[in-house]
Amino acid sequence: MRHLQFRHIAAAGAIAVMATVPLAACGDPSVSPRPPQAADNATSAAPGRVPSATPSAPARAQNPEPAAARQPAAPGPVRTKTVKPTSTKPTSTKPTGTCYGAVRHDLDLRNTVLDLVKSMCFHTGGVLRLQGIGPGLVTATPGSLVSQNYAGGVVDLRFVRPGTVTVTIPQDERTYTITVVVVR
Repeated sequence: MRHLQFRHIAAAGAIAVMATVPLAACGDPSVSPRPPQAADNATSAAPGRVPSATPSAPARAQNPEPAAARQPAAPGPVRTKTVKPTSTKPTSTKPTGTCYGAVRHDLDLRNTVLDLVKSMCFHTGGVLRLQGIGPGLVTATPGSLVSQNYAGGVVDLRFVRPGTVTVTIPQDERTYTITVVVVR
């Protein structure tokens, strides 16, 4: 009789533990159930593992150990899928790195220290606008890479082909040189 009471107490304790464990697991935000698909992948990825099953009533009757003494099986490794980002080429005309895009860049020669402007980079179609200079003073070589236009104290240099253009600007009895690299 005493052995039967011990089994009933052990069974009641096991039921109480089984009822509180899921509630305790839901309280911690770091523990969450796996999605059904991940659970299926984890069980199919580990063929040697057999999912644990709750023992049936006849098996419990034959087992002399109390159910509360059993420890749950450790969870298997979680397999995640890493997604590699696809690289795309930039399609905007914004400057990439240190190179201007196919945009207009203004240099006011009255307020710019030309000693500091040694080189520039533009994409094909970019324009270097030099403001505050007379006609015929600015030269760009080779001329086959540049379309030059003058109007009202402003020189527009449109870069039409890739290559390296040397722009010379005379100012205050000095000649300044700006090397412009033109890319596609």
